[in-house]
Amino acid sequence: MSLLAQTPVEKMTGPYTRRWWALLVLCLSLLVVVMANTSLIVAAPDMTRDLNLSSSDLQWVIDGYTVPYAALMLVLGAIGDKYSRRGALIAGLVIFGGGAVMGSLADGTGLVIAARAVMGVGAAVVMPATLSLLVATFPRAERARAITAWTATSGLAIAVGPLVAGRLLEDHAWGSTFLINVPIVAVAIVGALLLVPPSKARDMGRIDYVGGLLSIVSVGCLVYATIEGPHFGWGAGPVTAAVVAAVGLLAFVWWELRHPRPMLDVRKFRLRPFSGSMLAVLFFFFGTFGAIYYSTQFLQFVLGYGPLETGVRLLPLAGAVFVGAALTGRLTPLLGMKASVVAGMAIGTAGVLLLTQVDKGSTYTDFLAPMMMLGFAIGLSVSPATDAIMDSFPEAELGVGGGANDTALELGASLGIAVLGSLLGTSYRDELTDLAGGQLPAAALDTAKDSVGGGLAVAEQVAKDPTAGPQQAQALVDAVNQAFAHGVAQTSMVGGIVMAAGALIVLAVLPGRSGGRKRRSKGSATEGAEGASVEADGSSVEAEGSSVEGVDATEGVGATGESRTGVR
Repeated sequence: MSLLAQTPVEKMTGPYTRRWWALLVLCLSLLVVVMANTSLIVAAPDMTRDLNLSSSDLQWVIDGYTVPYAALMLVLGAIGDKYSRRGALIAGLVIFGGGAVMGSLADGTGLVIAARAVMGVGAAVVMPATLSLLVATFPRAERARAITAWTATSGLAIAVGPLVAGRLLEDHAWGSTFLINVPIVAVAIVGALLLVPPSKARDMGRIDYVGGLLSIVSVGCLVYATIEGPHFGWGAGPVTAAVVAAVGLLAFVWWELRHPRPMLDVRKFRLRPFSGSMLAVLFFFFGTFGAIYYSTQFLQFVLGYGPLETGVRLLPLAGAVFVGAALTGRLTPLLGMKASVVAGMAIGTAGVLLLTQVDKGSTYTDFLAPMMMLGFAIGLSVSPATDAIMDSFPEAELGVGGGANDTALELGASLGIAVLGSLLGTSYRDELTDLAGGQLPAAALDTAKDSVGGGLAVAEQVAKDPTAGPQQAQALVDAVNQAFAHGVAQTSMVGGIVMAAGALIVLAVLPGRSGGRKRRSKGSATEGAEGASVEADGSSVEAEGSSVEGVDATEGVGATGESRTGVR
């Protein structure tokens, strides 16, 4: 047997023998691109001091990664489908690694943002490629377990990123948090060549580049508007971006409905398992990432934990992800996908609402239960939702399916951080003005209101001022902590309400097990009448209560009426 994985998946006569090793490589690739977002949470204070970043600068250092990441996944997933999914994975890792090297050497704000954008482009290639390769490589009977491992890796990265970055920051500058990605990328590239088999779609036809361009414009402008508008005001730029996003979305739907081979067949949104699962991922990550974002700030700024200490305290979240993932593997076949997804969303909602009890006297233990509930909810609900989304796509569109799933995930996370972060900032500023408005000069108050870090920095300056002294400085610290705790509580209420509403919507949209069985029976009968072939591994019928629930006999028929089922 050759050392390199050379036989394409579509030419194999049976399951790939080294598929679980291939999954390890795919999960490692996923881990590094998710870590790039979460590790920056603990590196942000050092970067702010060294580069003298403003609030706007820091926001775009974070979101310079997010905009291309969210906007490009659908198109780059389709390109991987057509030419080479493994080739896309390797190319994405190379681009990502190059951006990481650039970021480690950057000495200015613009260069750091540019490096993060390059890494975001690489991540947009890698993430859908990992999911499409997973689905192409694993037989239907094993796919749910593989997707569960993939999902658990995303949850693990939430805790591992801050932990690794925190350890590096103990002895090194913030540039090391970029550079650590390079050896991981190198191992993943070698592993992909040795263990991941080549794969691409058969008879895919021409790529719908017009639809792809419209999707990039729509998603990119939407993410930009939701980042820039809430944080820095709805000026001409964010308003224009929002209008372009709305017009672009309408144009995308119009074009895709008329194209014979659309980039994304928007008719899929009429399938309740697909649309319900997309909504579940969007709403879930809206609340989860927003809560993790401001909870981590509370641990660092209010409780005074260092980067490594913060990373260690996020580990229970990762452990809870694995518990939830293990449980969903048993519960979903018994209770159905709807029960697992909605239960996970309900538990996550309860975790966010627990944070409404935070005040300035809160300790780490007040965050432990909410974090564990959020981790458990990720493991319980995201895997069956992802399985449902991927089951809605034929073999020729696995990269597009991965891109659709990952776009919903990243868009939800971006909206959560932007919207909830903006609400947190507004609540913090209003409360701090009430508590300390008459005690500071206007310029100092403006700095303190900019962020909790700015407020604590002003308190340090007050402590050094001979006309003020330690007592006034401590009073300002108490006011800043109280204002931020108030902001966390108020924002958590809003986040919890949004997640609760999302859970109710998903509950209404997702079909039950009985409805899914009826539709599958109808679809199977129609296929039999037409003489359609069925895969030996049962890929056309979901026996584990999975995401094909609710798919009727018309699923997989494109705009031209031709079959798009595909055989893997």
